[in-house]
Amino acid sequence: MLRGHERDADAASLAAQARRHLLARLQLRFEHAFERLRGRYKRGLEVCLHHRARLALGVLAAALASFLLFPWLGQDFFPKVDSGQFTIHLRAPTGTRIEETARLCDMVERTIREEVPSQELASIIDNIGLPYSGVNLTYSTSAPIGTGDADILVSLTHEHRPTAEYVRKLRLHLTRTYPGVTFYVLASDMISQILNFGLPAPINVQVVGQQLVANRGFAANLVERIKRVPGVVDLHIQEPFNLPRLQVDIDRTRTAQVGFTPLDVASSLLVSLSGSFQTAPTFWLDPRTGVSYNITAQTPQYRMDSLQDLENIPITNSRGTPSQILSNLASISRGSSLAAVSHYNVQPVINVYGSVQGRDLGGVAREIDRIVDDSQKQLPRGSRTIVRGQIETMRSSFVGLLAGLVFSIVLVYLLIVVNFQSWLDPLIIISALPAALAGIVWFLFSTHTTISVPALIGSVMCVGVATSNSILVVSFAKEKLADGLNASAAALEAGFTRFRPVIMTALAMIIGMVPMALGLGEGAEQNAPLGRAVIGGLMFATVATLFFVPTVFSIVHGRSGH
Repeated sequence: MLRGHERDADAASLAAQARRHLLARLQLRFEHAFERLRGRYKRGLEVCLHHRARLALGVLAAALASFLLFPWLGQDFFPKVDSGQFTIHLRAPTGTRIEETARLCDMVERTIREEVPSQELASIIDNIGLPYSGVNLTYSTSAPIGTGDADILVSLTHEHRPTAEYVRKLRLHLTRTYPGVTFYVLASDMISQILNFGLPAPINVQVVGQQLVANRGFAANLVERIKRVPGVVDLHIQEPFNLPRLQVDIDRTRTAQVGFTPLDVASSLLVSLSGSFQTAPTFWLDPRTGVSYNITAQTPQYRMDSLQDLENIPITNSRGTPSQILSNLASISRGSSLAAVSHYNVQPVINVYGSVQGRDLGGVAREIDRIVDDSQKQLPRGSRTIVRGQIETMRSSFVGLLAGLVFSIVLVYLLIVVNFQSWLDPLIIISALPAALAGIVWFLFSTHTTISVPALIGSVMCVGVATSNSILVVSFAKEKLADGLNASAAALEAGFTRFRPVIMTALAMIIGMVPMALGLGEGAEQNAPLGRAVIGGLMFATVATLFFVPTVFSIVHGRSGH
């Protein structure tokens, strides 16, 4: 499909076109600049081949030293996303009536409107109390336990300052303004909710055992120690032990003497306080609409607002026994009890939940592990402490991805062995991978990006591209070696000839990853570490492919007598 042309006339034709077209002039200038760059590269490669032993040791030492930065990178399961909304969960003192919780939510809303500018605030939605049904409770991620709980969902406009900034301010301001009320921020975006696997927070320390009272005391001491860890916020115990309780103790002897049974006392108490629908369901059919309604009989709440009113509840039965009042048959005492009962694998647990702010999850997890290990001496007999939540999932995911990275390198090596029918040349090809991994570490460190699942996926991607560029250089050097050149001359010719395709392949991948690495757009923070890992790895791998791989080739094949 191409027109016939002479290769020798290319330069003259390009020069003639350059005088007529702007694009041709730009292309000609680019070609001249590129040839000058390639000439400088060739002179640099000659120097590297002349000092090949020192260069090889220096590159390997620098790559290994780069991994010393790994502990400073930090670890997160997935990057945090600015979704433009946040959810604040408030928990009033245990036993607070839902009307008081609603009034408290109104006050908290006013405080939020004072902190968030009106032009950046889209809406505020309150969800107060427990969900209506067990199905709704199952799909709730805020873990409410009673009428004193409420979720406040705040949605921001598109033009807003970072959401984390408002969350940080509100965490401090709400705690100071409303003492005695527990506040913690829930995951609002879908990705964070999925990563928490239904939990209200990414950190979950469980105290498992049958001794609930002793475990509660141990969990309280554990919370005080974990609170001192930098970066830990919203730390709280999920199961309060201070739910107000009125204990009704029935005097069975006196009850039997007047002709009643404990069941009569319990049934009368249940009907008076909770209604009759559970014990005697009654329905009324509307003759006009044909709709049936539940009818419930109970004592009006405004007539049951003191302990004396409770003692005056009438006790009756269906046998016609003269009625009695509750104080004649039972005694009432005040106390407290668990507001929620939690189990994991049948065993009772005390859950400690917490979140992270201004620090990576991996660093916080390591300090929590040390605290948990140090506190094992005070753990009640028969109980144990387990760290779960996003920490557990992050660690298992990292182990799997790191194993996958090692497996991908081994698999690529074996594939090249089959292709080259040699065990030595594939080692030369993958010699650029340590520099690629070092580049990933340096680029993540310089961009303040933590190690995460997307970053590890980008590392696996970088292995394939870096290896393909090395194959271009080594395969051409093998051809020149077969033509009779020595190892150094073959490596020099291979680097000089393959300079353009190696640069082109690497630049195409790097430029394609730049938009992803910048993390522009809503939710783009999730994929930014992937692009940054690929860019950093390819930048270092390309330099290693052009300088280090030819040097290693000359060393290996120079010793073999070529």
